[in-house]
Amino acid sequence: MKEWDAVETAERIRRGDVSRREVLEAAIERAKAARPLGAIVTETFERARTEIDRASGPLAGVPTFIKDLTHVTGVPIGWGTAAVEGAVSTRTDPTVRHLVALGLVSLGKSATPELGMTGTTEPLGRAPTRNPWDPTRSSGGSSGGAASLVASGVVPIAHASDGGGSIRIPAASCGLVGLKPTRGRFDIEASRLLPINVGVHGVVTRTVRDTIAFWSALDSHLRPRRPLDEVRRPTGTLRIGHFTRSPIGRAVDPSHTKAVEETARVLAGMGHSVEAIDCPFPSEIIHDFVRYWALLAWVQDRGGRALVHPRFDRSRLEPWTKGLSRWCEREPRALASSLRRLRRFAASHTASRRAHDVLLCPVLGHPPPTLGHLATDVPFEDALSRILDHFPFTGILNATGEPALSLPASRTATGLPIGVQLIGHMHDEATLLGLALALEEAMPWPRVAPCA
Repeated sequence: MKEWDAVETAERIRRGDVSRREVLEAAIERAKAARPLGAIVTETFERARTEIDRASGPLAGVPTFIKDLTHVTGVPIGWGTAAVEGAVSTRTDPTVRHLVALGLVSLGKSATPELGMTGTTEPLGRAPTRNPWDPTRSSGGSSGGAASLVASGVVPIAHASDGGGSIRIPAASCGLVGLKPTRGRFDIEASRLLPINVGVHGVVTRTVRDTIAFWSALDSHLRPRRPLDEVRRPTGTLRIGHFTRSPIGRAVDPSHTKAVEETARVLAGMGHSVEAIDCPFPSEIIHDFVRYWALLAWVQDRGGRALVHPRFDRSRLEPWTKGLSRWCEREPRALASSLRRLRRFAASHTASRRAHDVLLCPVLGHPPPTLGHLATDVPFEDALSRILDHFPFTGILNATGEPALSLPASRTATGLPIGVQLIGHMHDEATLLGLALALEEAMPWPRVAPCA
């Protein structure tokens, strides 16, 4: 069962090859064995046992985990922070209700960094979440717990969310498929109230067909009159532009450059029109997005009692979150200019993209770092520089709203996963997923991490 993806699991349950309870109990045992990964913050095994027989939908009986930024009635919620302790949710967020409607059964809450504010899952005061490909490495963030659980084979699919790369970063770090959907398809509810809506929900999976199955089922549930377009391997010629230069001019690891170039050659061999292009993201816009990210930290720092929990204690926030908040306060005029530029760029970039159907680039600037390199108690200026080194390719797509997909493409010399990023036009996830199906067939990758 460990090797089964979500589609195979659901099909075997429907055929009667295996019972729901057998699937559930096997996943619980795997979850217990995976505790050293630090990916689970709350176990709800007994609750899952009471819910398994009631599960209905296209993925009925498939086990999963919910990211610990999301409310589930009666289940503890920690937001990855010591600023709130002992909180238990009194409501279930719509996101979880939609996942339940598909038949998914949660085994608990997956780990996240403080308030989801960084690209590694190493909250202070608790064990870090480890990468199952190399336990000395980061699993990414902020959906690092979800990625570690899927990559290690505990569950085939797990809830994730993405406000600046938080689906794609851990997917690339752990050798998974991770789609950030178009803005408006599955938004984080609170994100719609922000000056620029950057937050979306999604999942991480081990196979492209699982990602397709999830989004097709979710679209049929949410918008039965306008579901996801049928996904198939592309039969015509797509215009694909690829680039590897960091938008801010910093060095990109040669293994990541090589992975993009090799993927481009495979796509050209399929008959697509592939060309190298300059990076379409100006460095100023990347810095603008980071400044906007600092605004999100400031909003939660100053408004945590209203936005997070009445017992929110901002004095207990971690140095990284506090540093972002203070940086935002120091530069109010710069922030206003950044917001204007981000909005203008989102509009102009969409128009300039017409020359290509898909863009191809790295997800990360470097392999998953060793634990501690991006820790939240690293001095702020050093931490900010390291963040810009590692994650220059993801956040801007949250600002533009375009769909972006992280796909396993290669391995480093030491066996760490390397992800490539496919970027599509607004509302055209179908093209990305169809292309991903073809690449998965041409460039197959291991499904479960060997360290798991």
